[in-house]
Amino acid sequence: MDSDGPVLTVLGELVVDLLPVAGADAGPEGTAPHYVARPGGNALNVAVAAGRLGTRVALLARLGTGPMAPALRRHAELSGVDVSGFVAAAEPVSLAVVGLSPDGSADYGFHVQGAADWQWTGAELDAALPEGTALLHVGSISSWTPPGSEAIAALAERLAGTALVSVDPNLRPMLAGGPVGTALGNDPDGVRARLDRLVAVADVVKVSAEDLAWLEPDTTDLDDAARRWAGRGPALVLLTDGGDPLRIARPGRPLLHREPPRVTVADTVGAGDSLAAGLFAGLLGAGVTGRAALEALSDDDLLALVDDAALVAALNCTRVGADPPTAAELAAAKEQRATA
Repeated sequence: MDSDGPVLTVLGELVVDLLPVAGADAGPEGTAPHYVARPGGNALNVAVAAGRLGTRVALLARLGTGPMAPALRRHAELSGVDVSGFVAAAEPVSLAVVGLSPDGSADYGFHVQGAADWQWTGAELDAALPEGTALLHVGSISSWTPPGSEAIAALAERLAGTALVSVDPNLRPMLAGGPVGTALGNDPDGVRARLDRLVAVADVVKVSAEDLAWLEPDTTDLDDAARRWAGRGPALVLLTDGGDPLRIARPGRPLLHREPPRVTVADTVGAGDSLAAGLFAGLLGAGVTGRAALEALSDDDLLALVDDAALVAALNCTRVGADPPTAAELAAAKEQRATA
């Protein structure tokens, strides 16, 4: 990791992912499936992926209680992530039980009520924010769940114009509405309003077609959606659609499409987070640390960064769980693809 480079600051939740062990014995009645506990959560995954790519990255997180808490911290540290912004919290660590379909796509059951991740205060964030932050990434559950979502939005608004701000809605419908959402203080209208506030100050937005299906149920034209989101304020919008082409939208410019690399998928856990981290690593590595520099990127230069980010995500998908590649592994994969 470059100790003198610009800082990527990632703000969000720490989640323990319980992933099923393929082929493991589930007992004589089939009622005792085996799971392995893996560190996860949007923010942790993004920070770890960026750290493995050599980016100077700090993770702001509220580290809750429970036997997996030390493993969450250690997982970040092993990838070169600065964890000095961790807040010791009295509330429990969040838990997600993951189900995998035959194509590797993931479904989640969350156990998060009263968890540490949603309790941010403005004072905690002021104390944790590292100097030299060039890009702040926020998103997922903590960014739209009260009471901490208010402090996160206020921080993004304060940094807008002085650092790049990135937002990833990363919706989890069962936590954004319905009985579980209600227990967390969420409802669809409130979640949409909190995300609108963040998108209004964002420079970069990554949003999935799955997110859009919840946020805008009547949306059927993803090209049009990408253009509309770019018109809401961001300088760059990446709209992902699983294994289908990425859409890349910038205000006043033609919409671009990019095919993601084809790989044998183990599962898709952490794919979007790895894509985001790959993009941030590329932007900061190219010296893009402000809005003007982002807007000045040529289409060719931007597409090269997006291609690298998509390859980071693809390599992650070849492994079980969120397990993004190192810079050396990315370089080797790029060389292999260039000579294939």
